[in-house]
Amino acid sequence: MRYAETGFNLEIDLTRGNIEKVATDPKDTELYLGGLGTNAKLMWDRVGPEVEAFSPENLLIFGAGLLCGTPATGCNRTIVTTISPQTGLLAFSMMGGFWAPELKYAGYDKVVLRGKSPKLIYLLIHNDKVEIRDASHLKGKGSIETAEIIKREINEPKAQVAAIGLAGENRVYYASIEQGRSSASRGGIGAVMGDKGVKAIVVRGTRDINVARPAEFIGLCNEVLEYIKQREGNPIPGVMPILAGLGSPQEMKVHDEKWHTENFMWGNSRTRRKDFWNDEIAKEWTETLESARTRLISCFNCPMKCGATISMPGLPTYMMKCFTKLTYTMGAFSDLDFGLRIAQKATEYGLDGFSTPQVMAFALELLEDGILSDEDFPGMPADNEGRFYYLLDKIVLREGIGDILADGTYWAAKKIGKGADAYAHNNIKKTEQLPLKLSMLNPIYFLMYATGEKMNITQIEGQFPQAPFPEREQREQFVADWIQVPDEKFKQYFLDWEIRGENSMPNYPTVAMTCDIVDWQEMMHYIDDALGQCAGLSSFPLKPPYHIHNYPKFISSGAGIEMDEEKLTKAARRYRTLVRAINNRRGMRRSDEKPPEDHWKKRFPELEERLLNEYYKMKGWNDQGIPTVESLRNLGLDYVSDDFLARGILSSSEDASSSEASAEKEKN
Repeated sequence: MRYAETGFNLEIDLTRGNIEKVATDPKDTELYLGGLGTNAKLMWDRVGPEVEAFSPENLLIFGAGLLCGTPATGCNRTIVTTISPQTGLLAFSMMGGFWAPELKYAGYDKVVLRGKSPKLIYLLIHNDKVEIRDASHLKGKGSIETAEIIKREINEPKAQVAAIGLAGENRVYYASIEQGRSSASRGGIGAVMGDKGVKAIVVRGTRDINVARPAEFIGLCNEVLEYIKQREGNPIPGVMPILAGLGSPQEMKVHDEKWHTENFMWGNSRTRRKDFWNDEIAKEWTETLESARTRLISCFNCPMKCGATISMPGLPTYMMKCFTKLTYTMGAFSDLDFGLRIAQKATEYGLDGFSTPQVMAFALELLEDGILSDEDFPGMPADNEGRFYYLLDKIVLREGIGDILADGTYWAAKKIGKGADAYAHNNIKKTEQLPLKLSMLNPIYFLMYATGEKMNITQIEGQFPQAPFPEREQREQFVADWIQVPDEKFKQYFLDWEIRGENSMPNYPTVAMTCDIVDWQEMMHYIDDALGQCAGLSSFPLKPPYHIHNYPKFISSGAGIEMDEEKLTKAARRYRTLVRAINNRRGMRRSDEKPPEDHWKKRFPELEERLLNEYYKMKGWNDQGIPTVESLRNLGLDYVSDDFLARGILSSSEDASSSEASAEKEKN
């Protein structure tokens, strides 16, 4: 018997209209855990480096995390994986809500889509009943509207619907997949879903999920719930509101936005509004949000209530996505009323809330500086807010200049020319827009941004404090009950970190310490993405209830896979390396791993080179950021090393010299 997972994937060939229920190999679960891990294995095996995002051979995988559907608190993430039209690299985006547990209860761990439907369809999954249904009547409908229409149509109010809006249908490169209380937004995966002719995937399940050792598992769940109560009653002093508690309370529960509005750049990520927040703004924003917020809501099996339904006068109710209350408001330099209104329309269209306002601000910068002219924007209103609504419609419809902007700032600048590329300055991995800009170089953030395979701030940072505490006494108090650290050395790193002097940024944490910290933070995110755990209860906040010491117990008692910290660490490193290998096979190299030139006010090129060099060594990668033959084989990824050798991505002589250098280092 399989525990925690169902042991079956649902494979759908959209071109042929063929549906298969496919048994999966339990060995893959042991090696890659599930969720992102097994998604990556499928992508490696079946999507070659020559396959483009809008090719029928590209897969679109909806994977429920390994522990989704079990009583594990907050374990509800769907990991959607494909090749991004924006970057040409692997895209993986997480969405919360109820969809992943519902898929498990229907009897499947993943839905794997391949090919392209000749007409617009939606998929209906109700336990063993799986149908491909005509969706021509849903063409052009909003994502939320689509979900409501389908639930009425099938008379299943409890069905969970993942749908695209018009942006996905028209293959906007930053189109999202919306799912009631959450969305999968980064990387343009909604565009791939639209390209495949799929408007929605509807799931209803009524079956059970088995766990291996129920009493032990429930005991662990109760410990987590007790810890959440204790932690929520005792917020961490001296840190910003979003880090003082658990989950993502800043999204809807907390109104104090002083930190985010003053410390990050907005618009097309050029302007820092240091004097923006004041008592009058705080009062106005609080009143706007309190009047618009219908109620606080949670995802499946979670007490945190991070999200909220928003009802603006004259507009349908919608679920506010993470931080879009800020991105549109600050991107347009407007007020929160505008931000909440335009976010409703953008959510129906199905758009990434980080990229979209930047693209619109980018277009207006080009207009202001004469690179684009009024002729490129026929009929555009004169007022600021009207211009953003105008551009939103043009982008989604791919009309006129909107057709160019729909590809994102990097590709749009290439088409526009005339120096437009200087305005597309907030990209990483060449083509993916970063959500924000920071101030002075922070070595930890440099490494996370440079080497991360996904650019979503809440899914690369966490666990280690973002800045030192002013007084050593405060730091001592913080580390006293810091049980989540994988090694005691992290406590000392933090104790010795100071605001000024020798032990301050950018020289402290040291290069070696920075590598350790980033590796730990990344590992926790990758574990979450395999298990389906919300980062808000694990990898993102300080002192979370889930950590490296209790996760092995959850996996052992839940999935029946005997696990310890060493084995779990190796598994996470295995599929994290596989994700990197997929991108290396698609051409990603060291030259791509650079944050934008103006990301920080002051840069330290020599330090940045040292950080990359040391981190690559720690990870077992060569100087181009490619895993070595030796490190691949140590992780059981021989099939990757064989492929890399055959393609000339790696050479046996290079790896031999690397092994000799390692041996010499150990000898000395």
